[in-house]
Amino acid sequence: MSAKHVAVLMGGISSERPVSLSSGAACAEALEGEGYQVTRIDVGHDVATVLSELKPDVAFNALHGPFGEDGTIQGILEYLEIPYTHSGVLSSALSMDKEQAKRVAKSHGMPVAEAKVMNRHDFTSAHPMKPPYVVKPVREGSSFGVVIVKEDQTHPPQMITSSEWRYGDIVMVERYIHGRELTCGVMGDVALGVTEIVPQGHAFYDYDSKYVNGGSKHVIPAQISPKIYQKVQTLALKAHKAMGCRGVTRSDFRYDDRFSEEGELIWLEINTQPGMTPTSLVPEMAQHAGHSFGEFLRWMVEDASCLR
Repeated sequence: MSAKHVAVLMGGISSERPVSLSSGAACAEALEGEGYQVTRIDVGHDVATVLSELKPDVAFNALHGPFGEDGTIQGILEYLEIPYTHSGVLSSALSMDKEQAKRVAKSHGMPVAEAKVMNRHDFTSAHPMKPPYVVKPVREGSSFGVVIVKEDQTHPPQMITSSEWRYGDIVMVERYIHGRELTCGVMGDVALGVTEIVPQGHAFYDYDSKYVNGGSKHVIPAQISPKIYQKVQTLALKAHKAMGCRGVTRSDFRYDDRFSEEGELIWLEINTQPGMTPTSLVPEMAQHAGHSFGEFLRWMVEDASCLR
């Protein structure tokens, strides 16, 4: 029996193209090490034609951002009847839209921060909510366009209404949660370990913290009480199921334990296409659970399907 032919979809047309190229290269190399026949595809607008001619057995989706994780590429793969990794059309689109994802999470009893969605052009000289708060595009990843407004800031950030803003007109304004950054991956129907992300020299877990070597310190297992650790795992799995996700996801949290160990734990968002770079969180969580990078990717390939 010949080796399964896996097309690794990477690059793409979003702001996260450099990250995706890095993820895709790491995955392609590891999958070759696992014995798969691998074709690397730098995804462009002709991807449907490329894939229909190539006819791979599986598409490994290493794309990030719009087009790659918002249901678009998933719809193309469904139409072409090519089994693919990660979540399907509906769950990908739902999870990528921060407003809709938060609504679903809240309806399932998940603890979420108060927020309002508004057009960036409606920002005036007055704050849309009492500082501190966070402004984030509703359909971007990798912390692109995220702005933190501090308590002592007298007016809203001017960059939001600037002509140079390129993250769409609809933004979410969300109460800023003090405390620690926690994250937890899900693999199938199992919650992986909880990691605390400690940005090194950055105010928060921004793009450089995520993808530049030394940009952040990952502490796994997170040094928190067993009760909170288990609660994070439970909520990550709950979000994965509530959004109808498949394969691998990662949920992000803030945990404010300044005043008590119980503290305040808030679910922020779910990522249906977690990074697969050498500094990425979910591969580290999988390794902590006893899966090598190659074994982890093999599981994802064998889990691939249509109608996800």
